[in-house]
Amino acid sequence: MLADAIARYANERVRKVFRDAEEDSVIPTDVVKAGWEIGILPTGIPEAYGGFGEYSAITGALAAEGFAWGDLAVTLNLMVPNLVAIPLMLAGTEAQKGAYLPQFCDEAMPRMTAALTEPRIQFNPYKLKTTASLAGESYELNGTKTAVPLADNAKFILVYANEDGQTQGFLVPMDAEGLEIGKRNKLMGINALPTFTIALTGCQVPVENKLGGADGIDFGLILAHSRVALGAMAVGVARAGYEYAREYAKERVQFGEPIAHRQSIAFMLAEMATDVDETRLLVWEAAWLLDKGKDAARETAVMKRHIDEMVVRTADRAVQILGGYGYIREYPVELWLRNARGFATFDGLAIV
Repeated sequence: MLADAIARYANERVRKVFRDAEEDSVIPTDVVKAGWEIGILPTGIPEAYGGFGEYSAITGALAAEGFAWGDLAVTLNLMVPNLVAIPLMLAGTEAQKGAYLPQFCDEAMPRMTAALTEPRIQFNPYKLKTTASLAGESYELNGTKTAVPLADNAKFILVYANEDGQTQGFLVPMDAEGLEIGKRNKLMGINALPTFTIALTGCQVPVENKLGGADGIDFGLILAHSRVALGAMAVGVARAGYEYAREYAKERVQFGEPIAHRQSIAFMLAEMATDVDETRLLVWEAAWLLDKGKDAARETAVMKRHIDEMVVRTADRAVQILGGYGYIREYPVELWLRNARGFATFDGLAIV
């Protein structure tokens, strides 16, 4: 039922606006509102905190793929609240859960985001340059983050920083002294999603705002959940490209027959279908392990390496099958290729 509801939303609402949203760099508010009202996040928050059920990474993966088939930028926008809510559920203290999780169960989409990525070559989420140092009853944060979604409208931001060699999370009010929002990022794709660079200079955060309290968090677990989300979204983008190219190849007639009858095109489509299906199984396996409470570090690392290559390869083949039309902006495959190229740099931009 959930997958069907998301498929209808993606087809009937998102697919009608996603191209204009990319060109105009803004998503219609009614589309975001309708997507939030499906209630993916609230259904995964325990009833004790105002939600309607129990969290499941597999459910989140199904939702992420369905949304991303419609459009990646819309999907990332809808899942920005997950960037805070899921780490809270996975690692927050009871006080933190009680204070923040009910805000994710309101009718209106909560204004919270997270910052992991840093603007430097060979970014490693386990070796952040942004630092957190304890000074009395507060932490001092210093560093620069980029690709922070919806930062210009957020009330709180979950900032990941290096504390004594470990990646930890800190809940920072957006009006905190020493936190400055920079200009909107200009990206190759996902232009409908506003992302920003932020600077932290001597930013003071109360000790109780450290995610997980004094013991901190298992960042590897949070990163694994993030990579499941990205893997599922990559499947959605790749499936969109494959299905579009397949239907085009059936209808495009050259030399008296559809180009899908040509062996080179047919084989390419078969390889695209295989890539989509095998990647989906990798995502589901990793999500299942996480739901079982098992270590999925290997599975998510293998999956991440695979999706980064697969989604670009599949989207590029969709462009090839359309030939010259694939390079024209009136057709969606060029957008899917631009979006696909970003997955290698999207760590921390989504989580389920």
